[in-house]
Amino acid sequence: MYVPSHFRAPDEQAAVEIVERHGFGMLVGASGARPMVTHLPMVLERTGQGLVLLGHVARANPHWQHLDGAEALAVFAGPHAHVSPDWYAAGPAVPTWNYVAAEAVVRVETVEAPEALEGILLALTRRYEPSWTFASQPEKFRQAMLRGIVGLRMAVLQLEAKLKMSQNRSSADRAGVVAGLRARGGPEDAAVAGLVAGLAPSGPG
Repeated sequence: MYVPSHFRAPDEQAAVEIVERHGFGMLVGASGARPMVTHLPMVLERTGQGLVLLGHVARANPHWQHLDGAEALAVFAGPHAHVSPDWYAAGPAVPTWNYVAAEAVVRVETVEAPEALEGILLALTRRYEPSWTFASQPEKFRQAMLRGIVGLRMAVLQLEAKLKMSQNRSSADRAGVVAGLRARGGPEDAAVAGLVAGLAPSGPG
């Protein structure tokens, strides 16, 4: 991911928070010469060996057959919004897009043992559906579900994040972006406006 210094997340914890907040991502890996992408929820955990992403895919999905022991890329997208040059105090300028993204280079281990699979499901449901437990489901149902999935344990080798939020614009331009986003009032506009207003500028004052 191309990350100019003025858009780089300040530290690893900022990247971790993006992944934790926007855990539905894309896992990108190769199948021979062709790239493959799977969209899936993931959960990030800290271990004694570092950060680990956990998830699972359908056994019918051929992607997992090319992942064990391989490096892959996990991509997470946060809030984003179109920015009009009409909102800037000075020109000339062009339309652009503000956005939040995080990328993790991972080493993938596929998981098929039932107990280990249940551990991955526990981590996912504890994060996304804490009132529901896999262990409380009927035994026959649980076994069928376990046979239908393959777990993924992904050791994070590198994690970086980009927050492109007009930090390189003047204070007057940033104020115009915030006002324009709030006036437009789209689903993601408020979130992006809050980030533009809250991030320290790196461009002219």
